[in-house]
Amino acid sequence: MNEKTALRYPGRLAQIPIYFGKLSRMFLYQSDWKALPMAAIIAGVVTFAVGQNLFKTQEGTTTGCFALVCVCIWNGFFNSIQVICRERPIIKREHREGLHITSYIAAHLIYQMLLCIVQTVILLGVCRLAGVSFPTESLITGSFMLDLGLTLFLITYAADMLSLAISCLVKNTTTAMTLMPFMLIFQLIFSGGLIPLEGPASALTSFTISKWGLYSLCTLGNFNSQPMVTLWNTLFKFRGVEFEGIFPIQLAMSKIEREGGIDAFCKASGTYTSKAEYLFTAENVLNCWVPLLIYAAVFALVAIILLEFIDRDRR
Repeated sequence: MNEKTALRYPGRLAQIPIYFGKLSRMFLYQSDWKALPMAAIIAGVVTFAVGQNLFKTQEGTTTGCFALVCVCIWNGFFNSIQVICRERPIIKREHREGLHITSYIAAHLIYQMLLCIVQTVILLGVCRLAGVSFPTESLITGSFMLDLGLTLFLITYAADMLSLAISCLVKNTTTAMTLMPFMLIFQLIFSGGLIPLEGPASALTSFTISKWGLYSLCTLGNFNSQPMVTLWNTLFKFRGVEFEGIFPIQLAMSKIEREGGIDAFCKASGTYTSKAEYLFTAENVLNCWVPLLIYAAVFALVAIILLEFIDRDRR
């Protein structure tokens, strides 16, 4: 019996490729490959909606980067939210017979990493096809596209690891899919991007993947150097305001237009809405990447710890 068990369940390192092969077969034969076309569809919808002004104006960059973060987090959550809980009885049985949880999770880490890389490439490709105008200046690697790709990958992988930990915690796929929307909403609300937060609520942003992803993307896009068009558009709406028989806003705007100063006006407006957290420096980007790496590592460790006690699970 011991020889049979040893044959079926070799050492920790030897088990990793075995379970990676199992995951690869599941990708092909259990429709896990659907995550890739779904990633392309979501990326296409998002870039069609917000890609026109991405990296062109401060408003467009904020909205576009937030949308990219949403795509990455959704991809990460969808990748692994069911992968553990759907075969929990199998894991419990095999663990009692010699499965090493660290090997099993390591196989998942490698598999999910490759899946996230492919999804990142798909997202960048869709953005290219949609005509998104990317900057050329790089802060980290010498290539803006590589900087952007690394950031998108880290966001996706951190979300993937969070979802993997949740899948280790819950007992069935129904519970996992019920929790996923709440986790997604939490990440989006507490990103610190589009929704202004104050007091205790603002403190929660540092514990989200979305905040560090958004800050990193806006930094790479050089948000602070871009024009802000909201002020000009707002003034345009009030150009008909009359004061003592004259239209001061319309007169001022007409003068700016005649002198070709609209771009300069929007550029100057942007200097008043610049943000220290988006300062165009490599240090700023790295300060965002580090939390994403830490979160991915912590969630992977949590997944291991949760499964190590699977034999005690009476559910």
